[in-house]
Amino acid sequence: MHNDSITVVLPLIAIMLSGFLVGRFGLLPENGSKVISRFVYLVAMPAFIFISLAGIPIEDIFNWSYLAVLGGGMLAVFVLGLIAARYVFAGSLTEGSLHALTAMFSSTAYIGLPLILIIFGEAGLAPGIIGAVITGAVFIPLAIILAEVDKGRTGRKVVTASALAVLRSPLLIATVAGLLTSASGISVATPVTAFCKLLGSAFIPCALFAAGLFISQCSLKGEVREISWLVAVKLILHPLITWWLAFYVFELEGILPVIAVLQAALPSGVPVFVLAQHYESFVSRSSAVIVVSTVLSMLTLPVVFILLA
Repeated sequence: MHNDSITVVLPLIAIMLSGFLVGRFGLLPENGSKVISRFVYLVAMPAFIFISLAGIPIEDIFNWSYLAVLGGGMLAVFVLGLIAARYVFAGSLTEGSLHALTAMFSSTAYIGLPLILIIFGEAGLAPGIIGAVITGAVFIPLAIILAEVDKGRTGRKVVTASALAVLRSPLLIATVAGLLTSASGISVATPVTAFCKLLGSAFIPCALFAAGLFISQCSLKGEVREISWLVAVKLILHPLITWWLAFYVFELEGILPVIAVLQAALPSGVPVFVLAQHYESFVSRSSAVIVVSTVLSMLTLPVVFILLA
């Protein structure tokens, strides 16, 4: 079983490494990572999510105990991040919100979902997608609200900014469309299914390749103490809290507790860096955490899977 788990993870690491090497040797333009990532985010992943959810019974998607485990772990780490940013690292509210987001935002879309699908197959699809949706639809708007408040914007402006961030998300749009299709019982036309599956098949390799390419172009500048803390929280504390919730509080069964812990053990996700760029705050620190946590996760993820297997 241990050998099988390592065999599963190694091809994913190899794809990321190939993207890293292509970036390091300058075989693609400097904006190559951005272009591929946008293709994944705007086209391949939404197509994959829509056609996948459309074929899953709606009752299999809404497992409230599983949602509580994932969301509870994320919320606990987010709150801890806010406290640490305020009392230990003494940053602004914007920096604090991005600090907290960096601590709990797993790279579910680019690394987690491909990993889960390869390990668990179709059975891991719904719980894997749920993790990606929660982070994008709940915690990014929460960080935006805090950053907007820090700018002195209140009331309608904050609500508008956060609402637009959610409604514009291709991930959320594809998820809602897939859920509605599943709930209605409508069969997706064969040409549409074929179209979505062809586009969706590019999701896993392109996402992993783009992640490696992104890492090759990231800066490691920033506060070493804060970066080390965030990496430790993301790769150790977040999965430990989720493990406790999954196995001892909500007592999930089957593959669900394993998937929940694996998602928590993922490195910090690229959208945090994108949001940091937008607010021109926490940019170097977020990129450093993404790079370091992603590199270290190549060692920690196989270990986590082996321990849970």
